Amino acid sequence: RTIGDRIGEAKASGNLGNTLKILGQFDEAVVCCQRHLDISQEQGDKVGEARALYNIGNVYHAKGKHLSWSMAQDPGSLPQEVKETLQKASEYYERNLSLVKELGDRAAQGRAYGNLGNTQYLLGNFSEAIAFHKERLAIAKEFGDKAAERRAYSNLGNAHIFLGRFDISAEYYKKTLQLSRQLKDQAVEAQACYSLGNTCTLLQDYERAIEYHLKHLVIAQELGDR
Repeated sequence: RTIGDRIGEAKASGNLGNTLKILGQFDEAVVCCQRHLDISQEQGDKVGEARALYNIGNVYHAKGKHLSWSMAQDPGSLPQEVKETLQKASEYYERNLSLVKELGDRAAQGRAYGNLGNTQYLLGNFSEAIAFHKERLAIAKEFGDKAAERRAYSNLGNAHIFLGRFDISAEYYKKTLQLSRQLKDQAVEAQACYSLGNTCTLLQDYERAIEYHLKHLVIAQELGDR
């Protein structure tokens, strides 16, 4: 501010916002991220503007998740305050998405789609969540981003469960499992086995369910995860 560096001030405000978000001070975080947005718009800095929109979305997303955890609600059955917070997150992600499309930034589009999928899932809009996660999946494959691809499969599995499409969920969870083994991520592999065990139970394939739950148990023991 002293040297009149507006872009520097914008970036510093954004960093403050992100840090306050991690500290759980969501309202202060929004103020800082909004300053980042205002200055970026004033300076005609489209990249900064996109980043600020994404960051504000993240603050509302984190606040919504924090509120829903403290109330231990299922996706879709949320108190009004949580719904409004997640809807705000969604709106900022949508604005970010249209701007990064304009800028031709595919990687940023992928991130926006993933987060839109996650907010819609929490709001109980499972069909919309699936559409967004499919877009996320396509971009992850485009970039060869196996970790993002794995997350997309997992999220697609979760959303199909709530639509009662257990067979489709099982297919997505199997892909999650394959990728977690490729990535040598045992914690995620265990999680995928757990999801597959539950899905096989819903499909009344109890033998297979037992196999997956046993695999989950073995990894949990290996990791010493009580």
